[in-house]
This record gives sequence, structure tokens and C-alpha cells, in this order.
Amino acid sequence: MRFLVIGCGSIGKRHIDNLLALHAGEILAFDLRDDRRREVASQFGVRVVDHLDDAWDAHPEVALVTAPTRQHVPLGLQAAEHGCHLFIEKPLSDQRDRVHQLLNTVQKGNLITLVGCNMRFHPGLMKVKKLVEDNAIGRVVAARVETGQYLPDWHPGEDYRQSYSAGTELGGGVILDGIHEIDYLRWLLGEVTTVACFAGKLSHLEIDTEDTAAILLRFDNQAIGEVHLDYVQRTYSRSCHLIGEEGTIRWDYNEGSVKWYSAKSGQWKFFSNPKGWESNQMYVDELKHFLRCLAQKEQSILDVFEGARVLEVTLAAKASAETGQVVGLQA
Repeated sequence: MRFLVIGCGSIGKRHIDNLLALHAGEILAFDLRDDRRREVASQFGVRVVDHLDDAWDAHPEVALVTAPTRQHVPLGLQAAEHGCHLFIEKPLSDQRDRVHQLLNTVQKGNLITLVGCNMRFHPGLMKVKKLVEDNAIGRVVAARVETGQYLPDWHPGEDYRQSYSAGTELGGGVILDGIHEIDYLRWLLGEVTTVACFAGKLSHLEIDTEDTAAILLRFDNQAIGEVHLDYVQRTYSRSCHLIGEEGTIRWDYNEGSVKWYSAKSGQWKFFSNPKGWESNQMYVDELKHFLRCLAQKEQSILDVFEGARVLEVTLAAKASAETGQVVGLQA
């Protein structure tokens, strides 16, 4: 197949590298920045185009939209109108504008889609998911998840003040950046019905987006979720803690471990990441899943329709932070 990668920043380059390693097919790349186009052509030896219209002339069959968040839907819509199956990096968007138009175009064209959800392919979270499905801790009544990292450390070779995370006009902010946590909680516990949030720019970072957020979620099964997100912690942190009537599950990204306490046995069990596992494997497995979806061997784990539902939860959190009101979501 012929793949078009639209956006050649760090995540775009990662996907190009992994597509090449997977021998997925011919790759074409586009970015608005000339330096990034030159870098991709030199580093990976793939064909680049200076104008997006030139890419459509090459008739790509699949488009990977890896541009800044604000551009996801317009670029995805353009690709869908050209008949491309879609991989769109998370989040699907930072606003509702034209999302329904994208969904209608995808549905009408019977296109296969995946929204970037690499954390669902983390072996620790996959183990957590299996334990929940196996009712290992009984009914889950509460969840506490968090992630944080000092924003200037994300991409050390770049000026964080110029990153999409730093600007509202590009769809930045820790709530949208932290959508993985909202997505995987929904994956573990089901649909969200109610959202409350406090958020703001609390640090001295030179950004105009929120850098800290505390989100409360009520799920359809009445479970309560607490989500902490920040751009401030000086060491990377990511964890999940599930509280069930019959036990507890704790996952820690840095430790590479899942701990499961069973009230029935009165003992803890421990699970570690596979030996030699590295974080890029999530992205490789994500693309392998997408390729199997394209081959109609699997159903997308998070298509644009589900991605739109996750976006609604995230936008509800932003609305709650702005208004101070609890926000209910329609079924």
C-alpha cells in the first residue's frame, strides 16, 4: 500500500521509521516546514512533497495525520475525501468543529480508521485490562491515574515554547495532551457520564495553555475516576490504581510493573514488562494492529467514532475548568 505521512515532527518520524521496519509499503511524506521535509528525505530516504496537492496526485491509499492537533480534522477530512484510510494521532481534535463532517465522510467511504492510542498497547495496561475483564478484583468502584513530566524535557532539542503543547491556537494544553489517561480509563471502566475539572497555568512555564489539571469522572457503572495531569513534574511519572470490592490493581510505568492484590488469597501477585521491552514497541504494535485492520483481519481498537467520544470527555473537562460547573455527557 502507499502511505502518506502528513506531519514530520517527532511522532511523524517515529511512524515513518516503524512503517519502514515493518515493510508496510511505499511511503510519501509532507510537512509545511522545509527543514523537516529535508530531514525526513535524508534520514529515511522516502519521497517528500513540497505541497500537499502533489501528494494527492500520487494516489495514496492510507494517510497518517501527525500534524499539530488543531490540524487533525481538516487534514483528515481532506485525506478521507481522497479515499484514504486514516490513522490520526491523538487527540482527534481540540474542538468539535467539522468532527461530524469527518465522521460522515469516513462512514460514507467505508474507510478504516485508527486514532493514536499507543498506551493501549503497553504490556502493563494490557495486563490491567485482562485482570479487570477476568473480574480479578470484583466490581471496580474507583480509579486513580496520573501522568506528568516537565514540558521542556519532552523534546530536549526543541524550544518547548514553540511546541504545539504551549499554544492554544495549535490545540495544546495538558488536558488534550493527557487524553491517553482519559482514553484508557474509558477502555477499562466504560462510558463516562459526568465530568468535573480544575485546571490552570500554575507554573512559571512560558506557555499560554493549562499546565496542571485535576479531573473527576463518573462512569456509567457509577465508578469514580480521578485523573491528574501536569507539565511540571521534574521526573517522568505515570501510574494507575484501581480499587475493587475484591482487590486492588496498581500499574507503574517507570517500574514496568503491575501489582495485583486479591482479597480472596490475601496475597499480592507481581507482573513485569517482557524482558528487553522498550517503549517504541507500543508504537510498532499499534501500527501492526492498524495494518491488520487494513487487511480486514481485526476491528479497530479506537476508530474515529470512538475517538470522538473520548474527545467529548476531554472537552467536557476543559469546559468544567472554565465555568466551574459539573458537565453531564449525553448517552
